Amino acid sequence: MPDTSLLPEVAETLTRLEESLWQAETRYDPVLMDRVFADDFFEFGRSGRVYSREDLILPASAAQPIDVRLPLPRLKFTVIHTQSVLVTYVSEVRRESGEIERANRSSVWSRQDGAWKLRFHQGTPFQT
Repeated sequence: MPDTSLLPEVAETLTRLEESLWQAETRYDPVLMDRVFADDFFEFGRSGRVYSREDLILPASAAQPIDVRLPLPRLKFTVIHTQSVLVTYVSEVRRESGEIERANRSSVWSRQDGAWKLRFHQGTPFQT
């Protein structure tokens, strides 16, 4: 049976990478995002729209503040395979109106050529 435990340093790395997607200074860094997103990355957005890798590598000029709750609530790691991890959490984003949008989030990260790459992401909205 394969080892399904996650080393603490891997959890720390994946936490940092996942949170980088929610921080304007890293999210709008196209060079960094080019390294983070796998070549076959895609996302099912909370709106239901499907996004490609190219859709989500945004120029620095597109930067806008992201008012998200960090650390990410209910962050959990599930080892899928020795080189793949499912990361799940809840996102809480405060909009300009003051409304908080919540979504269940899931990301699949795979280790490729010594680096963690984001292969898939999904956001599913929910009301509390």
